[in-house]
Amino acid sequence: MTHEIHTARNEEDVRRCWPVFRELRPHITSEDEFVERWKVQQGEAYRIAFLEQDGEVRAAAGFRIVHSMAWGRAIYLDDLGALTEHHGAGLGSAVLRFVQDEARRLDCGAVHLDTGYHRRRAHRTYLRNGFELSLHHLEWKAAGA
Repeated sequence: MTHEIHTARNEEDVRRCWPVFRELRPHITSEDEFVERWKVQQGEAYRIAFLEQDGEVRAAAGFRIVHSMAWGRAIYLDDLGALTEHHGAGLGSAVLRFVQDEARRLDCGAVHLDTGYHRRRAHRTYLRNGFELSLHHLEWKAAGA
């Protein structure tokens, strides 16, 4: 099945994506906080792509172009999720393929992401779509952050 993927063009589009992000990022406590974070990240070339069916956003991804010594020009996939009741329907994979196509279109060498160890279903999706487990991500938290 072919799915049409849209790019969020304005705040209204972003707000329509909130139900997906609410499930994916439960630490963001309100739609307004979500929109404020999007506004800040827009300045860092962050974009949201979403898949809509029957008037409902059912899957979404947030991503940006990055440049680094390690990767060169690449897309970093910050967020990818589908509404729980639609898991297993291939919607996340459809949005992921859109991001991969964007990487090709924008002359990026790869798509990179971090994912939690507990997200086994997501790992299967990534591996099924050509991703490789290639590194560990480490974090140091500054005092008071």
